[in-house]
Amino acid sequence: MGIKQATNMEVKKNNRNRVFRYICKHGTVSNPDISYSMKMSLPTVTQITKELIEKGFIAESGELDSTGGRRAKALTAVVNVRQAVGVDITKNHVSFVLTNLTGGILKYLRIVLPYTNEEAYYQKVNEEMEKFLDESNADRNKILGIGISFPGIVDLERKLITYSHALGVRMLPFGSVSRFFHYPCIFLNDANAGAYAEGMYSDEKERFFYISLSNTVGGAVFDHDRLIQGDHFRTGEVGHMTVIPDGKRCYCGKKGCLDAYCSALNLSELVDGKLERFFELLEKKDPKMESLWDSYTNFLAVALNNIHMVLDCNIILGGYVGSYAEPYMSDIWRKASERDTFADDERFVESCRYGIGAAALGAALEVIENFVKEI
Repeated sequence: MGIKQATNMEVKKNNRNRVFRYICKHGTVSNPDISYSMKMSLPTVTQITKELIEKGFIAESGELDSTGGRRAKALTAVVNVRQAVGVDITKNHVSFVLTNLTGGILKYLRIVLPYTNEEAYYQKVNEEMEKFLDESNADRNKILGIGISFPGIVDLERKLITYSHALGVRMLPFGSVSRFFHYPCIFLNDANAGAYAEGMYSDEKERFFYISLSNTVGGAVFDHDRLIQGDHFRTGEVGHMTVIPDGKRCYCGKKGCLDAYCSALNLSELVDGKLERFFELLEKKDPKMESLWDSYTNFLAVALNNIHMVLDCNIILGGYVGSYAEPYMSDIWRKASERDTFADDERFVESCRYGIGAAALGAALEVIENFVKEI
């Protein structure tokens, strides 16, 4: 009897969760809309939406236009009833995002703050975050928690940042960071967070590979609303995929890694570390920048083809370079498709929707998702 009761409770929670997601995704809907689209009985849907109204997660917002007969009540999600903060920590900057239950960005801020693995640094991040929330007029009682993005291997089982070359840390316990904040914290790898931002509220991207082209190169596999982590939380680490045997030396000490050829630093090092300046000059057809970009995208095309051959799915260009890539996608696609053995006409490479703030947003969305699962 106990097992059956628990199962029924899980079914009810799952149905309630599905209905809430449907309302969040479609905006203004009615009980008959939900019943028809989700193939659930109207009495079941009506009971679920009643419970969600009582919990304060949805509200009635008038009536929908009649298609004959009695007009149905309009239902909408109360999207700001709960919120989450995303924090993206990089070598020289920290980004903050405040988001609501549907992933809407309420406020975004990026500040210069060089990383040091010291108490004073984490205290400063917390101070800046609280200031950010003050400027956002955020209700602290609505904050579910903080998602923190790190550039490195994030071991969710051992609760450690096991390795981050960018930050120069090894075996950093989650607790040594989270203790400086007044809210529950979760941790994500930066590429995983970027993939999460791209995938969670997309109608089209059920499965894709996200390649993060920042000062280090990483990646993530997103598959039907979840990240594929791997046995050691290293799925998608294409930055250390060999593209040129015995080629340029990578920061990891090996030779020929993709990171040595497609790190954003390869583009920004000639313009005082300012990537935006590189793309400004590229847009003006500066010969030196055009030559460098041509070389960069040649190596990138090799990687894109290799990834596609292994995973057979779409690829999203993210990270610092990905946020500037849209005007050059036709050329990138041409180079990648020339290497495609199967020569399909369907384009499998696209630029990201979210630029520099993607990792912070994705980390916040993980907090939101953990909450929504329990509605």
